Amino acid sequence: MTVLALSCFGFTASAASAERTSDRQILHVLDRLAFGPTAADVKHVKAVGIDRYIAEQLDPESTPEPPAVSERLAGLETLKLDPVQLFAEYGPLRPVDGVKPSPEDQQARRQRARLILEQAQAARIWRALYSPRQLQEVMVDFWYNHFNVFAGKALDRLWIGAYEADAIRPYALGRFRDLLGATAHHPAMLFYLDNAQNAAPGSKGLNGREAGINENYARELMELHTLGADGGYTQDDVVALARMLTGWGLARPAALPPSGSGFVFYPVRHDNGDKHFLGRDIAGNGEAEGEAALDFLAKSPATAHHIALELAQYFVADQPPSALVERVAVRFHETDGDIKAVLETLFASREFRDSTGAKYKSPYGFVISAARAAGLTVDNPK
Repeated sequence: MTVLALSCFGFTASAASAERTSDRQILHVLDRLAFGPTAADVKHVKAVGIDRYIAEQLDPESTPEPPAVSERLAGLETLKLDPVQLFAEYGPLRPVDGVKPSPEDQQARRQRARLILEQAQAARIWRALYSPRQLQEVMVDFWYNHFNVFAGKALDRLWIGAYEADAIRPYALGRFRDLLGATAHHPAMLFYLDNAQNAAPGSKGLNGREAGINENYARELMELHTLGADGGYTQDDVVALARMLTGWGLARPAALPPSGSGFVFYPVRHDNGDKHFLGRDIAGNGEAEGEAALDFLAKSPATAHHIALELAQYFVADQPPSALVERVAVRFHETDGDIKAVLETLFASREFRDSTGAKYKSPYGFVISAARAAGLTVDNPK
């Protein structure tokens, strides 16, 4: 496979050993920091060098998007709408003058909403294929899987594109705490993991009935998003975190503003009692309790290790060297979760440079890589 790949991109078997090593390194870096090499990418990296290419990829704003990307994205109208606008344009029809919409009209509305997912998928594929900001696209894919939501869950079908655009993409190479906060406040996450229904026992839910504590988001927030399954928390911590996040919800349809995210904090639904969370006593303090919890989780050494391990598994090997994971975790902690700085440390490591051929691509990554290598033009990514 290596010999075939080298020949496909203009590398010859008669090259000197050192040059072949360099050629393999170029393909290795393009396979990890990008969705596979193109002939133009190989030529560019050979001209500027691997280190310069990595620096360019870590600074995506320095590279403008080409017309192949910008012109295609310009026609995707649903990507220009925020969550509230998407709900108004594509969400369930509401009664008008006391008359409920017919089942046929509601079904037609649901069919129309499929356009949102189609356009979100098209945007993701076009960017992965044609954007020179390849590392940004790789990290959007990484973080989207890390903070996953499911378009098949009712209203989440409306917000799947906005979730990537608003909560993932702007922070993919930024600070982890900002990324964590953006996902925590987004309606796609609030709805998917049911925190929109999380309320103090005895308070009124959005449907007017008594609500109660919902632990779903609190549990996933620690197990998957931050500390990891072995992060040292208990079931009592899950309950305490869920209580701290009570009242974080979505605006009622009748009270929606013209635009915005739709996030609302409901003081009357918040559990204002004191909590004990991960060894700390937390006084009742409304919405600020949830923000404090996110701060604490983002700064935890367990989170640093969990994210370092996932990044090393993604870019180096399924079972990465523990010494590498520890160095990356230290960098995460030292920089307050600066994702760009963490990746700099990872990509500069000997373990990364020496891990050629140690990873298989996902089915999505394999298809995108094949299309990029073949130079295919994809106008309809359905």
